[in-house]
Amino acid sequence: MRFAAALVLFALCHAAAIPGAAQPGTPIPPAGDLPVPTAFLAKDRPGDGGKAVLLTWKDPAGVPAGVSFEVRRSEPPAYEWTTLSTVPAGTERYVDATTDDAKVYRYELRAVAAGAEPSTAASDTATAPTDTTAAADTTAAGATATPATPTGPAVVSDPVRSHDNWFRSERTNSFIAAVLFTALVLGSIQMARSGKPLFIRRIAGLNAVDEAIGRATELGRKVIYVPGIQSVSDIQTIASLAILGHVARASARYGTDLDCPNRDPFTFVSARETVRAAYLAEGRPDLFREEMVNYVTYDQFAYTAAVSGRMVRERPAANFLIGHFFAESLILAETGQSTGAIQIAGTADPSQLPFFVAACDYTLIGEELYAAGAYLSREPVLLGSIRGQDIGKALLLLFGLVGIVAATLGNNWFATVLRTQ
Repeated sequence: MRFAAALVLFALCHAAAIPGAAQPGTPIPPAGDLPVPTAFLAKDRPGDGGKAVLLTWKDPAGVPAGVSFEVRRSEPPAYEWTTLSTVPAGTERYVDATTDDAKVYRYELRAVAAGAEPSTAASDTATAPTDTTAAADTTAAGATATPATPTGPAVVSDPVRSHDNWFRSERTNSFIAAVLFTALVLGSIQMARSGKPLFIRRIAGLNAVDEAIGRATELGRKVIYVPGIQSVSDIQTIASLAILGHVARASARYGTDLDCPNRDPFTFVSARETVRAAYLAEGRPDLFREEMVNYVTYDQFAYTAAVSGRMVRERPAANFLIGHFFAESLILAETGQSTGAIQIAGTADPSQLPFFVAACDYTLIGEELYAAGAYLSREPVLLGSIRGQDIGKALLLLFGLVGIVAATLGNNWFATVLRTQ
């Protein structure tokens, strides 16, 4: 007996703890006394990528306790209403994120009495959009009538269709970051063009460039420079050509033979002009020969076999493998290593970096390739770009660290501001 009484007491307390639930003994208002929401409006949700409609309304004054609002949808011209959700009073907002941008919808909002469950059927049929007789149950002929669901008069929206917006407000933080990053890069480029010195840390691999060319000069052997196998449209190839200019100038200065085999015809033309300009800049155009920069073939592995055979036969003292490589990276690096040549490699492709690190003496890892190109060429655009990118990365790192500390202390403001969609 005591156990039964405890169960009853627990059930009463549990019901009282549920928000919006009817209190025991609270009379359910009749359908005609339920309030009607006002200012009901359906429109495309602003600042999104489409497929969502925003519903807003105002709750009437004096909403009885436990009364909620049922949201339903139909596709004109039919009026087969489908229940989407039931929201508690005071919400005054609902987002339908299940729309199709190619369809037009109408929405209905009506009050539901306390304790009443949302419509269990997926849809029910009304004869007009302003029909307020939903309180009456539809019964099949000869069937027993079910208890009526107390619902108030419905309000129906105008037809609405969702669509994609040209500006997505949830990505404002990304827009601000892009503008700030662009300003940093352009400002740094302008600073470099004005002649102000920009500091870029010298990379260890660059110290070995002159050492490798000097060794080739002492041994009387050639230097092979492979600028990757991609075209000049690849950013790694552009950085490689900047380094090739520095190697060619050192070769011209020391009188060392340079061999630059190419796979892409556009890269071949650019590399030849780069080497020619380097020899002219050093005042040794007489040492430049057209065959220094040569075209091999466009086939990837035929090119690899030709360059590998050249390494084995001619035994160069130094090999430079700098640019964008694919499967040929390990073949070339292993072949060059077997001949005893000093090898300096560089690529931004993470899948090829382990092969170069394992088989070469020095490796420019990732963005060191771009930094090396800017450092050696001293081109203002490249120097300014590197500096602007470094400042942007430092700011992102700083925001991230501050956000971690703030979140640890219970402040989620940084996490909210930096969230992207």
